Amino acid sequence: MSTNGKTIGQGARLLVDVGPAAVFMISYNIANRVLDEGAIYWSTGLFMAATAIALAYAAISQKRFPPMLVVTFVIVTLFGAMTIYLQDPIFIFIKPTIINLLFAFTILFSFAFGFNVWKALFSSVFEMPERIWTILAIRWALFFIFLAAVNEVLWRHITDSVVVDSARMFDWLNLTEAFWVNFRLLGTYPIFAVFVALNIPITLKWARAPGEGDDEDQGEGGEGEPAADAGTAAGEPAR
Repeated sequence: MSTNGKTIGQGARLLVDVGPAAVFMISYNIANRVLDEGAIYWSTGLFMAATAIALAYAAISQKRFPPMLVVTFVIVTLFGAMTIYLQDPIFIFIKPTIINLLFAFTILFSFAFGFNVWKALFSSVFEMPERIWTILAIRWALFFIFLAAVNEVLWRHITDSVVVDSARMFDWLNLTEAFWVNFRLLGTYPIFAVFVALNIPITLKWARAPGEGDDEDQGEGGEGEPAADAGTAAGEPAR
């Protein structure tokens, strides 16, 4: 594949990952300035539509349904529909928590059956020793738990929505609904990028293209690109 082809492919993948979250944030901020109330419901509806489009595009371009994107689409659709139908934004507030905990549980629970789901997802992209797959899987599971915890702290301290005082954890922390919405893109994705960057060294050291040698041997081939694939394909950091 040419360099231009790879660049276009990576750009399209980035658009699929970030696009729905950007639609959610931009539409909320516009609606919040135009409407007296209900901005969260309009942005949630557009978020659902953007996620569906992202899934359709990924399915057409990759000729398969990416598992993590499918899970995200199902949860976004379910919780988004409940948010709009019941006119209760709590459902969309807790959606990132549910997605992240589901990802973490899936990774950790797979070990109980002697199966590494993280390796299953990415072994077609590159090969690494079994212990490295395990290290990366545990790191990602803990990271998803961290993202879930961050979301719980944030939504529970929104003071201009329907969140009740009994949900609060800290009396001194007061946030707005707009802050929570904007953090989904401007806060979570930079954190996600930093975490991916921190895992690049171990990936570069051990990764190689499939079939380039024994699992336990270090190699240079194909190291740069797989690291990028691992970061992007890891799924969204809870849209």
